[in-house]
Order: sequence, then structure tokens, then C-alpha cells
Amino acid sequence: MATLNRPGTEDGHVCGIDAAMEVIGGKWKVLILWALGQRPQCRFGELRRLVPGITEKVLASHLRELEADGIVDRVSYDETPPRVEYALTQDGIRLNEALVPLALWGRQRAVS
Repeated sequence: MATLNRPGTEDGHVCGIDAAMEVIGGKWKVLILWALGQRPQCRFGELRRLVPGITEKVLASHLRELEADGIVDRVSYDETPPRVEYALTQDGIRLNEALVPLALWGRQRAVS
């Protein structure tokens, strides 16, 4: 995803959260990251089942964006039928770890 430069900022980001939200913003990306954290190597169909409600078009688009941002790795196998697997990169693993406190906060908020 291209960085949207903001006036007065050299790299287009106001703070670190701003930079992170550029990568994970939207309804589905954090759920895709969670799913890939649960299943380290996952095919497209498996991901679609792990993220109920997501359309194929949105999943494909978000996977491309996460790949471009260096969060998800896509591996194509030269087989018949073709096989593609997705996995988190080291940056993706670190991002998932950074989201754990946010998930805990969300769970606590949901029960109170």
C-alpha cells in the first residue's frame, strides 16, 4: 500500500501507530494475521474458512497488500494443480506479537 504523505511529515507518518495502522487498517487484515498465526502455512481456501464472512476478492486484495508490505510471504509450488501457500514473515510474526495486548484489551472490554 502506498504511503499517503501528510503535510509536515518527512515520511508521511505522524507516529508509530500511524505507520502500523497503514499496514493493518481495515476490517479484515488483523483477522488474516490472526489466522496465519494459528496456521503457519495456509492455503487460500483455508484462510477463507478461518476468516468467516470475508469475500474471495477482499481476501486476495488484502493478501497482496500484506505481501507488498512485507508482512505475508506467498509461496507458489510448481505442481498440478497449482498450489499457493501463505505464511507470516518475521515482520508479520512481530506484528502479531504486538497485537496480543490489543487482543487482551478487547477481550476484557467485551466481558465488562
